[in-house]
This record gives sequence, structure tokens and C-alpha cells, in this order.
Amino acid sequence: MNWLIQASYFSAAVLFIFGLKQMSSPVTARRGIIWAGVGMLLATLVTFFHDHIHANYVLMVLAIAIGGGAAWWSGKRVAMTDMPQMIALYNGMGGGAAAAIAAVELVKGEPMSDTVLILAVLGALIGTIAFSGSAIAFAKLQGLIRKATRYPNQQLVNLAAFVVTLLLGLLIIKVGHEIAGFWLFLFFALALAVGVMITLPIGGADMPVVISLFNALTGLAVGFEGYVLQNPAMMIAGIVVGSAGTLLTQLMAKAMNRPVSNVLFSGFGDTAGGESAEVKGSMKPIDPTDAGVMMAFADKVIIVPGYGMAVAQAQHKVWELTQLLIERDVTVKFAIHPVAGRMPGHMNVLLAEAGVPYDLIYDLDEINNEFPTADVALVIGANDVVNPAARTDPNSPIYGMPILNVDQAKNVLVIKRGQGAGFSGIENHLFFADNTRMLYGDAQSMVSELIAAIKEL
Repeated sequence: MNWLIQASYFSAAVLFIFGLKQMSSPVTARRGIIWAGVGMLLATLVTFFHDHIHANYVLMVLAIAIGGGAAWWSGKRVAMTDMPQMIALYNGMGGGAAAAIAAVELVKGEPMSDTVLILAVLGALIGTIAFSGSAIAFAKLQGLIRKATRYPNQQLVNLAAFVVTLLLGLLIIKVGHEIAGFWLFLFFALALAVGVMITLPIGGADMPVVISLFNALTGLAVGFEGYVLQNPAMMIAGIVVGSAGTLLTQLMAKAMNRPVSNVLFSGFGDTAGGESAEVKGSMKPIDPTDAGVMMAFADKVIIVPGYGMAVAQAQHKVWELTQLLIERDVTVKFAIHPVAGRMPGHMNVLLAEAGVPYDLIYDLDEINNEFPTADVALVIGANDVVNPAARTDPNSPIYGMPILNVDQAKNVLVIKRGQGAGFSGIENHLFFADNTRMLYGDAQSMVSELIAAIKEL
């Protein structure tokens, strides 16, 4: 029976890898999720026959029922605009589960080899930090924590807490199964505190990087605990998720032109060398009817969605607008910045939900050279990712960050709720440019007015 269980775990791991590969493309992502789900189902079912279960079937079924029921209920109810915080929460649950496994194995007090003990402690540390850090990320995205929390000597305090936690981990490794419960409790409590303390000062504009990083940490913790349990499915799945999360974190940081260390250990914009350049000009409003006429008679329109589209749930109206323009033989393309929204792929998910074909959606590198040939660039609730100060102002906090070259379009229309700065608090020079006109209001209402104007032509 043992060989069949191990073979099933290996098969589940293969399904995880295959599913993750399929998720790399929007065209096959749904199929990939299904295959990964089949792998998880197989791993769960075969666990009932594992030698170490000791007939705890009632607790297993109860846990599956509670967890599965909660996930099904929340998955059905959560709005697409709330998907980032849901992802953050689920990342945290994975890290918490890995930490719980480590806690159980350490509390047992049974002798372990040095390698297993080291990996158990490392998995506990990483998983606990990922759990509490993800919980804070969820609270920030949900609006429960509305601003970054900073205090004097914060990084020194955080470093001291982390060093003490590491020392406790080394103590646990040295003493082994004879470790007292108090030291274990203190170790996990401090690890929880470190996750909270690291995440509190990070601003919401950095959340895509933070979510991706905690995803990588969760995968790493699961892989370590898989080795502790000698479970190949956990080991392989954890390594795959950890490596994928690490690569994604690097891509997100590169898209912001900021090292991960700067995201974690510095307030947004702390690296600026001086005062940002003064914004010249003024914001110039435009009537939705005139904007609709401008788009209707354009040859090429590039639409740049941002978080404002997500908040207004305007993606369906945007697709309706796109269809109207295509019917008038207007070439329409969507430009997506890697860190647009509040999580990696946020805009892609929203557009896919609305039914926008994948071949109309382009990444930054694919679309940037086309802006000079666009008659109209329509920006819907995006801010920092279209701010030309990233190219022109060395003192700007976002200087050097790759942006969408929206300002190079012949005409720029910006849908924005008000005249304030964006989520990161940086003034956007694009809004004051000579070729930019502002449409003030809720994105869904403004797009509806554009649709009405085009239909009247």
C-alpha cells in the first residue's frame, strides 16, 4: 500500500506542475486550475490511507468540510475587486498551515535527525512570518488598515526582533526534542510579530510585490515541511510555488525599478535624492460627448486600465465601449502594466471576466512602441504606471520605473474620480500635459457616457 500512496503523491505533484504551467497563459489558465485541483483532490484522498493517520478520519472530514465550505462560500461571494486581498489571505493560510505542521512535529518531542529538525524550524519561521504578514496585507487591501505605520528606529527594532527569533530557532535546533514548551511558544509569537512589523510600514502601492513575496515564502515553508513529513507532493508543490513566487517577485520589483529590499525596508520614495520637479500647467476637463466623438473617429485607441476601473467595476462597460469602437473600424488594444492594480495580473483577470479577447490585451513591452501611433489613449483609473515623471524627473520616487508611454499618444483621455494624487501620493505629470484631457467621475458612469455619445453618432 505504501508504494501506491507514494506514487499517488508523486502523480499529484506532477499535476500541480502541469497545472502551474497551464496557468502561464490566459488561454489555458482555467484548464490549469482544474488540473491542479485534480492533483489536490488526489493528494487529499490518498492521505486517508496513510500509515500515520491513526484513524483520525472524523477530524479529517470535519476539517475538510469546514475549510472547503468556507472557501466555497467566500469564493462565490467575493467581488473581483476584492480578489487581491483574497489572494493575500489564502497565501497566509498556506504559510500558517506549514507553521502549524511544524508546531505539531516540534511539540511531539520525538527525536529528529539534524536535517529534519533544521528544516522544521526554518519552515516554522518562514511560514509564520508569511501568515502574519499576509494577514496585514489583507487588512491593508481591505481598508481595515488605511495607512502605513512607521515609528522611530523601526528597522532596528524589526531587525532586533528577527535576530531574537533566529536565536530562539537555533536554541530549538540545539536542544532538539527536549525543548520546553515556553520557548516554542515564544519562538512562534515572535515570528508572528516579525511578520506584522515588516508589513505594517509598507504602502499599498507596493502590495503586488509583497503578495508575491509572501507567496514565495509560503511555498518554501510548505516544501520544508514536506521534507519533515516525507511527503513528496508537499515537497515538489512547495518548491514549485516557492520558485514561481520568487521569479514573480523579481519581475514585480523590476517593473517598479525597485529592489525587493527597498520595498521591505524603506518607505515608498525614501530613496529620492531631493524635491520632485514642480508640475507645470493645469488639468483640463473635457465633456464626455466630445471625448466620445474623439474616440469614435480615431483610427487607433489604446485603453490603459487601472485600479479605478476595478473599484468602479467598469470592466463590462469598457468591453461594451470597445465593441462599439471595433464596429466603427477603430483598432482597439489594451495596455497592461505588470503592477497595475493591487496584485499581479489584476487587470487581466478583470478584463477576462468581462469577456475581452486575449489577443486585444498587450503587456508593457509589447505595446509601448505603439503609443506614438495612437490617436487616443484612454486611461481608466491608472496613476503611477503612466506618470512620465518616471522618465523625466530624477528626484521623483518613481524615477526609473518602466511606465506605459501614454503621454506619447496624440490625445490622452483620463478618467479619474477627482484631482487628488494617486495611491502612492505622487502627483502625476501626465494629467497636466497639453495633450491630456480629464473626465472626472466614477469610471463606470464616465464610460457609460462615452458609450451614449458614440451611439448617438
